[in-house]
Amino acid sequence: MQFKGLALVAGALVLGTYGLVGATPAAARATVAAQAAKLAPITGKTWEVKMVGDAKGYRFEPANLTIKAGDGIKFVMVGSQGPHNVAFDGAKLAAPVKAQLTANLGTQKLADLMSAMTLKEGDAITISFAKIPAGTYTYNCTPHLAMGMKGVITVQ
Repeated sequence: MQFKGLALVAGALVLGTYGLVGATPAAARATVAAQAAKLAPITGKTWEVKMVGDAKGYRFEPANLTIKAGDGIKFVMVGSQGPHNVAFDGAKLAAPVKAQLTANLGTQKLADLMSAMTLKEGDAITISFAKIPAGTYTYNCTPHLAMGMKGVITVQ
């Protein structure tokens, strides 16, 4: 009986070390996928999207953009009405896609699927869409979502 108890404690320690204790199978797969994803460098064109806050409101210009897999997007803060960020809606994304998109935020990542904030005019966030499958990716500016600052990126 002592051996079984010791084995159970050791197993819990191992799983706890990897953050999987109490995790559902889907959460465990997501954790493993997130650990496996690495920043994939831009291999195509880099597009520019302005993050704007002015008398007309808060918006991305352009808000909707179609790109190719491997392209990148540089989000640039225009004006002084910030802060701004880029946050993707992960509700319909598979765990490996979430992990890769998060990894592609590189050093500008604040949280999963979310960039850090830009604070002053000219600050930029560059995101690679390398290793991102074709599809539609909705995004927003977290501080200004309630004011309609959102957009869609279509990867072909």
